[in-house]
Amino acid sequence: METLNVSSGRNITMIMDFYELTMSYNYFKQGKGDEIAYFDMFYRNNPDNGGFVIFAGLQQLIEAIKDMRFTDDDIEFLRSLNTFDEEFFDYLKNFKFTGTIYAIPEGTPVFPYEPLITVKAKLIEAQLIETFLLVTVNHQSLIATKTHRVVQEAKGRPIMEFGARRAQGYDGAHYGARAAYIGGAAGSAAVSAGVEFGIPVLGTMAHSFVQSYDSEYEAFESYARTYPDACTLLVDTYDTLKSGVPNAIKVAHEVLEPMGKRLSGIRLDSGDITYLTKKARKMLDAEGLTDCKITVSNSLDEYLIRSILEQGAPIDSFGVGENMIVSKSSPVFGGVYKLVAIEKNGVIEPKIKISENTEKITNPGYKKVYRLIEKETHKAIADIISFADEVLDPEEDLTIYHQLSPWKNKTLKGGTYDIAPLQQLIFDEGKCVYPKYSLNQIREYSKEQKDLLWDELFRLEYPHAYYVDLTKKLSDYKLKLLAKEREK
Repeated sequence: METLNVSSGRNITMIMDFYELTMSYNYFKQGKGDEIAYFDMFYRNNPDNGGFVIFAGLQQLIEAIKDMRFTDDDIEFLRSLNTFDEEFFDYLKNFKFTGTIYAIPEGTPVFPYEPLITVKAKLIEAQLIETFLLVTVNHQSLIATKTHRVVQEAKGRPIMEFGARRAQGYDGAHYGARAAYIGGAAGSAAVSAGVEFGIPVLGTMAHSFVQSYDSEYEAFESYARTYPDACTLLVDTYDTLKSGVPNAIKVAHEVLEPMGKRLSGIRLDSGDITYLTKKARKMLDAEGLTDCKITVSNSLDEYLIRSILEQGAPIDSFGVGENMIVSKSSPVFGGVYKLVAIEKNGVIEPKIKISENTEKITNPGYKKVYRLIEKETHKAIADIISFADEVLDPEEDLTIYHQLSPWKNKTLKGGTYDIAPLQQLIFDEGKCVYPKYSLNQIREYSKEQKDLLWDELFRLEYPHAYYVDLTKKLSDYKLKLLAKEREK
């Protein structure tokens, strides 16, 4: 059986759009393949109209690039298309990524239009990694972001990721669980995610378990004897208040307490969650089971969780599945990968993409992105994009400019802010130089980075619009290129 783990030999090099090969073949035949190109990966809109995105998927991208190769079977398939020649196949057989990549660390809150990943590589190399770069980062960033929203509205109550069976395929379940953990989920029902990533795996029983016994009480009794130290019972198979909760109470008294154990919890997966949990809590408390936790599931999302908690539902934890594992309310993350410069004879020539849709106009050139932190509050006040060779001095006044409307600008007084570079070096001329962080390290880092954001960015509806602006040098150059292209 083929493993899901990219680093253990799974070859995903051929996960690419066909035009990456047709373009690369053209570059190869026309002698352009070794030209150095610069690409930025960024996105234009936050999912669910939220305040930010949690960047995720970098480790899987690193593993995929390290393992890039075209196998004999791959070459044979390409040969069957009668599109490329044997000289190109020889090139692919010896292919190895030799470029340089910068990226923002996983778990960082990020914003539209800033470069999450910058690739500097030979034109063919930069082109061939496009699709699997996007699919890896787009998917995990989407799920990490959705999970953050759900976790936020649970107000400290654990969120368990229950979505494997609703995910878009095996990888969607497996890597979705990883992304959800980065986003703040307490654990996952996906066992493979526990195996590979060390995520706590969680789960008790399904309705089929209860149905498989002659009575609900018998099912509960059996489970309690098997798991006396962690007995959580699913109480809504037949009738939550008339059957499920009473039988759970009965098992607590008749089976667990004689063993010196306590009923750990009950779970509800249907019905009016607020009403049923309030009634169940009273029933449990009346029987001295005040320490018994109540968990709920059933097509939950951040809005429903917020609503039922506002209504006073006494819930201790949530299981969230389909709405989180596929980000059902906003299922597409629109990350893009755009050429921003070509290097000729050692000189970097910025490139710009122009569109009738102003949001699709790109920021030209080889760039860096920084986060500006206000010293007084230790909160992020803006991100700024500059040319890579610009030197920013936090002791000097700094004016930052809106990306398309430069008359919208703001000046920060020197000495009042710190500058933190967002991107880090990942590959240096083909060699991976970035440490492999554990998932728990990424998760904790993400929490620390979110603490730098103002509360207004966390609103579900109409969050504050965070500044991602340009330096004067980059803004002026962009406007110059726009004017030049429009004169043609």
